[in-house]
Amino acid sequence: MKIEYADAFKGEAKRIEQILADFSESGKTLSSGRNTIKTFDLNGRQVNVKSFRVPNLINKIVYRFFRKSKAERSFSYAQYLLSREIATPFPVAYAEECKWLSLGRSFYICDHLEYDFTFRDIENFEDKEQKEEVLRAFTRFTYDIHEKNIEFLDHSPGNTLIRINGDHFEFFLVDLNRMNFKRLDFKQRMKNFSRLTPSKEIIEIIANEYATLTAWNEHEVFETMWQFTQEFQEKFYRKKRLKKQLKFWKN
Repeated sequence: MKIEYADAFKGEAKRIEQILADFSESGKTLSSGRNTIKTFDLNGRQVNVKSFRVPNLINKIVYRFFRKSKAERSFSYAQYLLSREIATPFPVAYAEECKWLSLGRSFYICDHLEYDFTFRDIENFEDKEQKEEVLRAFTRFTYDIHEKNIEFLDHSPGNTLIRINGDHFEFFLVDLNRMNFKRLDFKQRMKNFSRLTPSKEIIEIIANEYATLTAWNEHEVFETMWQFTQEFQEKFYRKKRLKKQLKFWKN
C-alpha cells in the first residue's frame, strides 16, 4: 500500500499503517454507503479515515495512470485550502492500494472536527436573526473562496461544517475531492450556490449579501442564482424519480 503523510505526521507512520490494516474490523463508523468514514485514535488524537469505494473497471485504470485518486486529491486540496487560509480539517495522510494496472481501495485521513451544525441545519433555525446572521457569514465565506479562484464543486448543505466561536461563526469545508482552481465568472459564481437549498427565502438573503459584497445588481444576482437553484432541484428530483421507477421494475 502506498501511503503519503503530512510532514507533521511522518512519525506516526506505524500507527497509521495499523489503522488502515484494521479499518474493516475496528473504528467508530460515522457514515457508510458509497464511501465509509470512521474515526480512530491516533496516539491521543482523533482522526477520521474515509475509505473510498473501489472504482469501476475503467476508473481503476484511469486513477492508476491518468488521474489522481479521490484520496490524493482530498489530501492535496486540503493542503492548498489551508495555504490560502480557508479552513478544513487538517490533512494527516492518504493511502492507495495499487496493483500493476489498477487502483483498488483508497483512504483519506484527516483530523476529526467537532462542530455545532452544518448548512443543512440553518433552515430549521427558529431565531430569524441568528438564521440571517449565519447565512450572511456563510455568503462572505463563499465569496472569499470565489475571490481566491477556487470552485468547490460539492458545495452542498452537508459539506460545510460550522462552529460557533463567541460572537462569530467558523466554516470548514469537507468532502474535498472535486474542485477547480480558476478565475470564476458571474454565472459560475451564481451556479456554485445551486446545490445548497430549495428555499427561496434563503437564496434571497444570500443574493442580497453577495450583491452587497460585489456591488452587482441585486435583482440580477438573485434571478440568476434562483434559476440555477431551480434547475438543480428539477434535475435532482428527476433523477430520484427515475431511481424509484427502476427499483420498482427490478422488484
